[in-house]
Amino acid sequence: MPGGRLSQQERQQIAAGLADGLAYAEIARNLGRPTSTVTREVMRNGGPAAYRAETAHRATGRRAHRRKRPPAGVPAAAPDAYGRDPEAVRGFEESFTTSFVESGLPHMMSRILACLYVSDSGGMTAAELVQRLQVSPASISKSIAFLERRALVRRERQDNRRERYVVDLDLWYQSMLASARANDRVVAVAREGAQVMGPGTPAGQRLESVARFMDHVTHDLIRSTMQWRAVLFPEDA
Repeated sequence: MPGGRLSQQERQQIAAGLADGLAYAEIARNLGRPTSTVTREVMRNGGPAAYRAETAHRATGRRAHRRKRPPAGVPAAAPDAYGRDPEAVRGFEESFTTSFVESGLPHMMSRILACLYVSDSGGMTAAELVQRLQVSPASISKSIAFLERRALVRRERQDNRRERYVVDLDLWYQSMLASARANDRVVAVAREGAQVMGPGTPAGQRLESVARFMDHVTHDLIRSTMQWRAVLFPEDA
C-alpha cells in the first residue's frame, strides 16, 4: 500500500472518481489508500462538488511550505510536552475533523471542535483558536455561537476576564441527550401525519411505523447514554 503524500496523478484519479459518482471507499480501494486519506483530501479541498486535482495539489504544496516556514509574527509551535509526533497529531486532528464533517457538522465548526478535543487543556481562547487555525476572529465567533447552540462547547471566564471555550465529557453527554430528545418532535409530527393521512391508509401506516421506530430507538439511546455514563465515569454521574 503506498504511503506518504498523494501524488498529482492520484489526485487526478480522485477527481475522476468523484466525477463518476464513486464513493470515497471505492476511490480509496482503486488507489490502494485508506478511505480516511481520500475523505480528508476531498474535504479540505472544497468538498466533492468543488474538488479539482490541480488546485488541491497546489494547495497541499502551499500548506507544506507554511508548516516549514511559519508566517512572520507567529511563534513556532512549542515542543510537545508528552513527546508526541506533531505530524501524527496533525493527521489525527484532520481525521477527527473529517469524522465531524461526515456526521453533519459544517467544516469550520468541525475544525474548532477537533482542535479543542486534541488540546490537553480541553479549552482555548478565541485568540488561541485564531492563531492555531489561521482563520479570522469573525469565523471563530460565528462558529463558536453555532457550537454553543448545540451544546457542543461551553464558555468559561478566566481570571483575566478573557473567555475560554471548553469541551468535556459532560458536554458530549448533554449533546447526545439533546440530540436524542429532539427526535421526540419527529415522533409527534409523524403521528399527527398518520392521523391526517388516515390510520388505515398506506401513507398513514408508514408514518405510524416511522413514529414507533423513532420512539423506541430514541428512548433506548437515552437510557443507554445515561447507563454507560454512570458505569464508565461514575465520578461524573
